[in-house]
Amino acid sequence: MEENQEEHKPRIKPIIEGAESLSLGISIVVAILIGVAIGFGLRKLFGIDWLLWIGVVLGIAAAFLNVYKAYSKQYKEFEKLSKDPRYNMGQTVGEDDDED
Repeated sequence: MEENQEEHKPRIKPIIEGAESLSLGISIVVAILIGVAIGFGLRKLFGIDWLLWIGVVLGIAAAFLNVYKAYSKQYKEFEKLSKDPRYNMGQTVGEDDDED
């Protein structure tokens, strides 16, 4: 039974990575929609038209924040891989062979 569980792990990993990428796209759309909804609600509540645009700007800012967080997470993963001896092919981080 343990062998069967080990066989499923590699198959599930790409699915999880794909879901994380998909969730980034969904979070961008949801952040903008929530911002628009907040702006629309403020416009209805106070009767000032430009409050809708404040909500849109807040939604877009939240979407950019989500992208930045995802980028930071991926960059940290890349840094871990670059320090792994299996992937750096004998080079140290920051070493440049073009100067020879």
